[in-house]
Amino acid sequence: MNKILVADDEPHILKLVSFTLSNHGWEIVTAGDGATAVELAESEQPDLILLDVMMPIMNGYEAAREICKNPKTAHIPVVMLSAKSQQGEIAEGLTCGASEYICKPFTPKDLVQRVSEILGE
Repeated sequence: MNKILVADDEPHILKLVSFTLSNHGWEIVTAGDGATAVELAESEQPDLILLDVMMPIMNGYEAAREICKNPKTAHIPVVMLSAKSQQGEIAEGLTCGASEYICKPFTPKDLVQRVSEILGE
């Protein structure tokens, strides 16, 4: 079973994403801020990390940079999930090391499909 780390500071989005992904058989670990996401990435070694951009303590861009420069977590694919949908924001996310950038709002079906593709399922 693949493990996915989901980081978002909005509890209802965190719950929705977690529920959607766990219903498809994936194990979910959650974080409410970027710093916790970085810590959990190293300790939990998930197969995929979904990061919101706007989070307290450490935003998603900063968290992605930390995850991608750490030899213990650099191999884990990072996907940004954000309402920031301007081309500059998307480019920033990809520059920070994210392999994909999914704009909110998204449908649960689209999220599951993208996650399945990334995980090679």
